[in-house]
Amino acid sequence: MTEEIETLVIGGGQAGIATSAHLAKQGCPHLVLERARIAERWRTERWDSLVANGPAWHDRFPEATFAGIDPEAFPGKDQVADYFESFARQINAPVRCGVNVTRLERQGDGFRADTPAGSITARNVVVATGPFQRPVIPAVVTEPDLTQIHSNAYKNPAALPEGAVLVVGAGSSGAQIAEELVRAGRRVYLSIGPHDRPPRRYRGQDFVWWLGKLGKWDAKAPTPGTEHVTIAVSGAYGGHTMDFRRLAALGVTLLGRAGDYRDGRMHFAPDLAANIENGDRNYLSVLDEADAYARAQGLDLPEEPQARHFLPLPACVTDPVLALDLQSESISSIIWATGFQLDFSWIDIDIFREDGRPHHKDGVSTVPGLYFIGLPWLSCRGSAFIWGAWRDAERLAAHIAQRALAQAT
Repeated sequence: MTEEIETLVIGGGQAGIATSAHLAKQGCPHLVLERARIAERWRTERWDSLVANGPAWHDRFPEATFAGIDPEAFPGKDQVADYFESFARQINAPVRCGVNVTRLERQGDGFRADTPAGSITARNVVVATGPFQRPVIPAVVTEPDLTQIHSNAYKNPAALPEGAVLVVGAGSSGAQIAEELVRAGRRVYLSIGPHDRPPRRYRGQDFVWWLGKLGKWDAKAPTPGTEHVTIAVSGAYGGHTMDFRRLAALGVTLLGRAGDYRDGRMHFAPDLAANIENGDRNYLSVLDEADAYARAQGLDLPEEPQARHFLPLPACVTDPVLALDLQSESISSIIWATGFQLDFSWIDIDIFREDGRPHHKDGVSTVPGLYFIGLPWLSCRGSAFIWGAWRDAERLAAHIAQRALAQAT
């Protein structure tokens, strides 16, 4: 059985729901297909205590606030999922859950999407499946008795076997998981690569406010050489700057970038001090730019000289561990907080670059009628965030409406 629709949106997360809202405003008939439930990744592919990295006043759609949450608080993962589900009901979004698109191909001047329930043909397709598609776990450690999971499968400290834990990756996920584990009494090793480390708050304002004022959310492309640099930021425990010196003071052993594994020993690059130093440089640069902006705009914001004071470098940085015997250190688990790869293998259309990203301009692909939304740096730095997806969806929905008008004339 084949169903026909003018515009098909694939994915019922933040990008798909935002797209539905704007298509409805443009009067464009559409259908949203979601493989499981609305915002499923927030519900089942996050750890139990995860909170949003931005405060509730910021990490939302402009047309809906978080009900019953202090605007300065950081919503939990289930509150975020409930927010999207509630918003979808509020706008009466035509979302069909539990339908997985297994193949998308061109058909005539439109497209055909295959699902276990049948096929759907559409004049336009918006791919809104997000960036967190295929977890990356390096095939390095082959010990059968060692628990190895990706950060998207981690739930809480009690769910891991007893013993020490090695966390690889010091972006938001790795750093927050390492802190939760050490607070739970676990012995924790944290492998740190290149990263940015913004202040959580400065001079009375959250860092997301500063990045907006400084124009950083609207940056069109990452600075060359920083494409794979992670961001260490956290809203956990009320929100604080993710300072690796502080984690070391709590008992976390810091390590450089993870390398190869041989003879029971994990090896690490001698780059820990440099990675910490570069993270500090990023942190201080945000303070400098914020101070300059405050002066230029005449803002009456309290100065905060103590924000530039760091704890001393811990011994694990000044005398780094370059190899770790997992058995002798009683390490029973490795959590790979090593990011994700895009997986568009179900799209049978010649539109992808060698790195797996589609050829597009701000989400409008080189194939007429095919759109992408929710990807990092789709149109700017803010594209992968909730409010960024909203802005991109508004623009793409207008493009779809204009295309429909042109085809009707």
